[in-house]
Amino acid sequence: MIDFSNFEKIIKVEFGNKDILKQAFTHRSYLNENRKGKVGHNERLEFLGDAVLELAVTKFLYNKYPEKPEGDLTAIRAALVNTNTISNAAKKLKMNDFLLLSKGETKDIGRARQYILANAFEAIIGAIYLDKGFDAAEKFIEKNIFYLTDKIVSKNLWQDSKSYFQEKVQEENGLTPIYKTLKEDGPDHDKHFSVGVFIGEELISEGKGKSKQEAEQEAAEEALKIKGWR
Repeated sequence: MIDFSNFEKIIKVEFGNKDILKQAFTHRSYLNENRKGKVGHNERLEFLGDAVLELAVTKFLYNKYPEKPEGDLTAIRAALVNTNTISNAAKKLKMNDFLLLSKGETKDIGRARQYILANAFEAIIGAIYLDKGFDAAEKFIEKNIFYLTDKIVSKNLWQDSKSYFQEKVQEENGLTPIYKTLKEDGPDHDKHFSVGVFIGEELISEGKGKSKQEAEQEAAEEALKIKGWR
């Protein structure tokens, strides 16, 4: 039996409505195996929390960087609220220990778990907003997300990896990087791609993904690390 009061202690928020906290951790798959519970899954809370997170981060960045144009602020916000960032924030809060999942989902610890954690993090924001109001939700986001901004900006992590890599290659080599599909596996509904990024004839790195675009981004990110540009 999961004791959600332990999570309340971690985040230092005591919920008036305990059911809404449990719901924030309840994945749709769990209900397929546990139909008698009175608490629903967390997708509506996630929908709400996503909007609250975006508003809080937008307000924060608008005030923090009065000189930056809208395009830069949008890119920095995207880096702060993407799946990797918020799933890592969820891990630091030990949210894995409180997730209510089906037996099948419990076994998956890869990319799918990242999405589940990110969605639960947004659902928690939605739950705090409903139970305590916007200020409490904003305080939670400040404590767990805002502090990452300086690192993201100073290391150019907010820039799209492909765009940033192209900018650096043109600056250093006077060339434009080329992306080539190296391998393609799986049926049409579940494709997996391996893509290589080249400078001239030289293969710099490879990336994998469920789409060519995702694989290209991973290849570019890896190439930035290899070149020491990230």
